[in-house]
Amino acid sequence: MDLTPTDRGGPPVPDTLDEAYTPAWLSAALGTRFPGIEVTSVTPGPVISRVATNARFHIECAGGAPDGLSPDLCIKGYFTEYGKPYRHAGVPEAAFYRDVLGLTGMNTLRCVYADCDTETSDSAVITEDVVARGAEFLDARSAYTPDQCAQSLGELAALHSGTWMAPQVADLASLAPRFQMYTQMRGVDEIKVNFDGPIGAGAPDEVRDSQQLYDVYSQLSRQVATESPWCVVHGDSHIGNVFLHADGHPSFVDWQLVQRGPWYLDVGYHLSSCLTIEDRRAHERDLVAHYLEQLAAGGVEAPSTDEAWRGIRRGMVHGFYLWAITLKVDPEITSRLIERLGTACADHDAYDAITEET
Repeated sequence: MDLTPTDRGGPPVPDTLDEAYTPAWLSAALGTRFPGIEVTSVTPGPVISRVATNARFHIECAGGAPDGLSPDLCIKGYFTEYGKPYRHAGVPEAAFYRDVLGLTGMNTLRCVYADCDTETSDSAVITEDVVARGAEFLDARSAYTPDQCAQSLGELAALHSGTWMAPQVADLASLAPRFQMYTQMRGVDEIKVNFDGPIGAGAPDEVRDSQQLYDVYSQLSRQVATESPWCVVHGDSHIGNVFLHADGHPSFVDWQLVQRGPWYLDVGYHLSSCLTIEDRRAHERDLVAHYLEQLAAGGVEAPSTDEAWRGIRRGMVHGFYLWAITLKVDPEITSRLIERLGTACADHDAYDAITEET
């Protein structure tokens, strides 16, 4: 069961960005990690506000910032009137940073505060501002090499092996499987908007049937909800949820879809979304073998190659469905991802990996 801020002894999660920017609240929030810190001033920086708000800022502290804390920070929350109806989406992400990340050894955003209130669904995450340190955030238009994909698959292997059937996360409500929710929120109508228009034109004909994709994914969502062995999965591991550190190493962000599930949902989705179709076809076998080696190095008995590839095919469908129901993203990005993921599904007869008897 997840803890509320009151249970944890931390400050209440802020309701607005103005409240989050106050030295008093920041002192209390950062004080959970850096006892005795006194924030004396806050300088707001750039703000990106869509559904969630991501706001960069700089702090000054009495006696200087404590060792281990950058004064350049970023807070993420659902602070606007538009965002508040969706604030429940931030609870799993905040709980991940608070309760799960430390188990994994992943190289991702360095979180210095994370909390959520399961009663109000308010949440806030403060991380170091990697943009100030030269980081680059990616999307489907970004160049991404097979070598970089091998590195990001290594990060997923760290997440999966670190949480593989882990009792510490087995009962966390924030990680309860939610795959079936994606068939309830959107479905055939949204898929048809994409498949019947220019955005979905790049998907091969054999997978561009709205009702078929919905039915196949509905079956998959029921299957994976109770599948074992499970681990913690990112859930939305496409290239747009990756950034490059200044040294070029890739890391994952945006953990709203994090939950318990089978490893392959992340892996099939990721390698099919981050690479061009040509690079994926040329390197996918080696990349999956690399992931399995990394999983085994993390202490997990890796599946056989045949078993792994059945899972990878299912993960391709997971990603294809999530982008087929996506409407409010730059059409160029949606189009590229639907083409990449749909082609991967067609290349591997991926629907059969869900519907065939085992």
